Amino acid sequence: MKQHYKEMPSSLQGTYAEFSRNFGFDWKEFIMGIPTPMFLVTTYKSNGQPNATMQSWATFTSADHGNGYFAVLASVTKGGHLHQTLNEKKEAVINFMSSDKYEDCMKTIQNNQFEADEISASGLTVAKASWVDAPMVEECFMNLECKYLWEKEIVPGDDHVIVCLEIVGGHVDEEFLADRFGEKSVSYNIHYPMDPNNVKEKGCDYVAGLKVTNRSYEY
Repeated sequence: MKQHYKEMPSSLQGTYAEFSRNFGFDWKEFIMGIPTPMFLVTTYKSNGQPNATMQSWATFTSADHGNGYFAVLASVTKGGHLHQTLNEKKEAVINFMSSDKYEDCMKTIQNNQFEADEISASGLTVAKASWVDAPMVEECFMNLECKYLWEKEIVPGDDHVIVCLEIVGGHVDEEFLADRFGEKSVSYNIHYPMDPNNVKEKGCDYVAGLKVTNRSYEY
């Protein structure tokens, strides 16, 4: 039997699902629990220091009649370094980390001072991009070099924007070319999944990997 959710269940009142609205999250996100890929976006700040921002809430798609590949970041805060540097530099790198590098990449959240090299301060290695003016993270198994195209508010006056980046080229470690579906695969963020019928006092986000379950079509 399906449960139906249009208004926030009373069981979620007073929990993270309610007060997370202060951080820009709707309660429905925690019930639906839709995973999105997790990655590190790197740019250069106006002082020349590398900026690194953990991101999720994104999708990747081809467009322009198959002549382009694009990343759509659905929730970039206007008040952060990422938004500022994208508007200044118009270039970035999207870095996908394997599960064993996840903790190191998460350290960039604590090392985000404007004067800091946010990559090196987190124990990671800055690499030079090939086609854009942005730093890459050497330890990440896939790096996508991007150019900023546009941004748009989902709702007028919002404090977050959708950002579209064109992926102009990429780098993939050889060991991941044959199999990107395992413990060290692309990581997915599952944001604080909640069961309204069994609300617990505390919870957390989850990081998940991909597993092949079916073959859908042969070309």
